Amino acid sequence: MKHMIYWAIGIILVAGVAGTAWFWHARAAETPQYQEVRVERDNLKTFVLTTGMAQPQNRLEIKSPVAGRVEEALVREGDKVRKGQILAWMSSTERAALLDAARAKGATELAYWEQLYKPTPLVAPLDGDIIARKIEPGQTVTASDILYVMSDRLIIEAQVDETDIGRIVVGQKADITLDAYPLDVIPGKVDQIAYEAKTVNNVTTYMVDVLPGKVPAFLRSGMTANIKVLTAATNGVLVLPSEAVHTEKNQTVVWRTNPADRDKPLSVPIVTGLSDGKKLEICSGLQENDAVLVKGAFKTATKDNNQKNPFMPSGRRR
Repeated sequence: MKHMIYWAIGIILVAGVAGTAWFWHARAAETPQYQEVRVERDNLKTFVLTTGMAQPQNRLEIKSPVAGRVEEALVREGDKVRKGQILAWMSSTERAALLDAARAKGATELAYWEQLYKPTPLVAPLDGDIIARKIEPGQTVTASDILYVMSDRLIIEAQVDETDIGRIVVGQKADITLDAYPLDVIPGKVDQIAYEAKTVNNVTTYMVDVLPGKVPAFLRSGMTANIKVLTAATNGVLVLPSEAVHTEKNQTVVWRTNPADRDKPLSVPIVTGLSDGKKLEICSGLQENDAVLVKGAFKTATKDNNQKNPFMPSGRRR
């Protein structure tokens, strides 16, 4: 029984040594497999992606010119108004009291005082949209009450991280997509960049105003938007996939086929330009249609897979 145990232990040890030797021999025989890609001409664009919120560019609260009563409210939320347009008719406290007394005496008395004592108009101070109405006819108000809120136009206030703010310039084109309307892309441009930063949770950002080229009817104040700002663009330049470009000894290189040893490619210095994350502009060092190597999977450098695992079953020999 002891002899059988010793034999079993010996077989296990021999098998372990043989398996380890085979594994390291197989690993040493592995060589990287390369795939050829060619230099092409293409267009490149780079963007800064961020989020923001629709806000009035100039938000104006309109208050009553007199303390008293609202006689007529002529506009509603969403209405477009012109500068100087009458938004409501107001009665001062004295006029409201006088009309109430005249009304008790009859229609003739009321009509007389209405013609004699005119109401006070509430006038729009600028062209724009009514984004909030806070009055109804008959409502009593004071001179400090907000009756309407106006906006000259809606813009998108975007938060841009300080690491990206250096790429943002006034006038750059931008695409705006609202969460509520993801299929509608609104073209716009960068209108203003804040000079003062905001820091929240140790993250420093700058507010950037993005102006829609045309404000769609469905845009509402407070809507969340995704903004894509075009920061750079090139047309018809030489490009390669980003994975084909490497850094060796502080130098940018690509790998090309080595006629002397196909398993050891040559490093060729190049100068790169714009990158969109997927493709990279090649400024010099390569020509159109030049082939470069990209490292892929590994292959075993043996012929006809003759190197076998000693522990795998083999077919019967004839």
